[in-house]
Amino acid sequence: MQRKVNPREARRMMQRMGMSMDSVGDVKQVIIKTASKDILIEQPEVAIMNMGGQKIFQIVGGSVTERAPERGGTAISQAKPVVSEEDAQLVADQTGKSLDEAKGALEECDGDLAKAILLLQS
Repeated sequence: MQRKVNPREARRMMQRMGMSMDSVGDVKQVIIKTASKDILIEQPEVAIMNMGGQKIFQIVGGSVTERAPERGGTAISQAKPVVSEEDAQLVADQTGKSLDEAKGALEECDGDLAKAILLLQS
């Protein structure tokens, strides 16, 4: 049979071990940014544990969604893809747009030919 530890006892044990834990109130959203995606956690409970001078963030609950990484603003700027003349010409031929418009669409779509064609056709 396991003995349940009440929160006050748990806090005392943590303090004896040099650990402290505090809640962060009124958190609306946590965003974890990776190179390939952003992970959004809505309405989570967040706690910060301080252990040996390091902070450990615990995120619990909330609804989780993923999205493509944001561009601009505070996000890390990424280099524009190199667009070849052949790719730009192919997109321009397929869409009936100018070479400059095709290059712009390819840069916006990170060099993805199909996405650039669809972008210019819409």
